[in-house]
Amino acid sequence: MSSGVARRLEAIVESATLAIAARAKEMSARGEEVADFGVGEPDFPTPAYIVEAAAAAAREYRHHRYTPTAGLPELRRAVAAKTRRDSGYAVEPAQVLVTNGAKGAIYTACQALLDPGDEVLLPAPYWVTYPEAVALAGGVTRPIPTTLAGGFRATVEQLEAARTPSTKMLIFVSPSNPTGAVYPPDEVAAIGRWAAEHGIWVLTDEIYEHLVYDSARFCSLPVVAPEAAGRCVVVNGPSKTYAMTGWRVGWMIAPAAVTQAAIRFQSHASSNVANVSQAATVAALEGPMAAMEEMRAVFDRRRREMHRLLSALPGVRVAEPEGAFYAFPDVTGLLGRDLGGGDRAATDTELAALLLDRAKAAVVPGEAFGAPGHLRFSFALADADLRNGLGRVAAYLAGA
Repeated sequence: MSSGVARRLEAIVESATLAIAARAKEMSARGEEVADFGVGEPDFPTPAYIVEAAAAAAREYRHHRYTPTAGLPELRRAVAAKTRRDSGYAVEPAQVLVTNGAKGAIYTACQALLDPGDEVLLPAPYWVTYPEAVALAGGVTRPIPTTLAGGFRATVEQLEAARTPSTKMLIFVSPSNPTGAVYPPDEVAAIGRWAAEHGIWVLTDEIYEHLVYDSARFCSLPVVAPEAAGRCVVVNGPSKTYAMTGWRVGWMIAPAAVTQAAIRFQSHASSNVANVSQAATVAALEGPMAAMEEMRAVFDRRRREMHRLLSALPGVRVAEPEGAFYAFPDVTGLLGRDLGGGDRAATDTELAALLLDRAKAAVVPGEAFGAPGHLRFSFALADADLRNGLGRVAAYLAGA
């Protein structure tokens, strides 16, 4: 008998990252010491000046009322100014739509651009939400597999081989969740030129723009490939840069006609984003960057420590992350072998379950990201938790 639930929602898979986080929190609530490597958010408080701006905004009567669907005018101006300042991309406030987190921007952009049957090229590994947002718009995801040996970066040749007459969009992400890969500027420019040549829209997710390390360099696709700007949607938000995941603010920047269509959609879907959160984001974008730099330095230290500890595990191969706050080791060398105590894992999902149960380490299986045989480890957790958690993983895998 049918459950009555719409087929399009029956087919949607729950976010694996949120499911892992929920189980880790349940275990912690029972008093178990769990190292949560599954979390995808900074483990820092939102800077005080942003919180104080929100408190002041909450006392303003105008923020107690409905405001424009597209966002507070001062925030749309701040986003345009910040985009020019940080990436060199010159846009107008009218091109900006403020959304309920960057996830809301991705969903809304797909609704604005995709018709049923449109194909979307998506390099894999990919963040778990992208294919679901495409599916909810009636689109069809065409994964483009990448490898550890290739730096988890898709090439123009791969994209061209996957292109069909139905290809409408490419989802491009650098720095990457889940791999930590960062595309060099020349590769970004080449992909942008290819998309422009074939009239393909590019949704470029820049949420991790400030979290790059060593010689890696973030660059915005419409800046290094200006010919692609007319078919480019930039997604961003303050959540990773300013530790504001819970404030639920993001934005999309697109050509005016697309932004207007997205505004019409959002006017019926959710109306305006919470005004206090928007006011806090204005303060974030117009304020100092010192807290972000301090946070990035901590992530850099943890990144190197995590890479060292993961590299020491037998059967594990891992690249040093160049951006974001994730490592994405290949664990195929652990699958099918005796892990100690008679445990065996045939898949990365089974291995992730064993690591949570036996080593009290919460990780996200690569299958969720379209990359079986891998695990995602976040280094957005306290240094002691990182060391202790990976120590327990090493002891478990050694049969101790």
